[in-house]
Amino acid sequence: MKELNVSATIENIPVVTEFVDAELESCNCPMKAQMQIDIAIDELFGNIARYAYNPDVGPATVRVEVLSDPLAVEITFIDGGVPYDPLKKDDPDVTLSAEQREIGGLGIFMVKKSMDSIAYEYKDGKNILAIKKNL
Repeated sequence: MKELNVSATIENIPVVTEFVDAELESCNCPMKAQMQIDIAIDELFGNIARYAYNPDVGPATVRVEVLSDPLAVEITFIDGGVPYDPLKKDDPDVTLSAEQREIGGLGIFMVKKSMDSIAYEYKDGKNILAIKKNL
């Protein structure tokens, strides 16, 4: 398992993405899966940067673990910001037009649809959100 500690800022999204991509490349991750994971990082770390410590900035930890049997990658985002479970939000009604839909929720919906699992817990004063993608 590899771990990266950074400030939860929008400017660090590329840093987190490069960190995760280096691990994905080491296990010959298919390009489609890597692109889906990169989109998930942008959404999830972006939400931490925008909302967890608002208006302040705080620390975030990103862990990457390559699992075997079956080959998969698990990425865990940890922050000490405001407790928030994005999985409790109802999925948007994607049958409605963009004008009719409520604002928000589409990003986490896309993450749910593109990852094989997603889990959230609040433990020891930390938000812990883990995504898993089978390779």
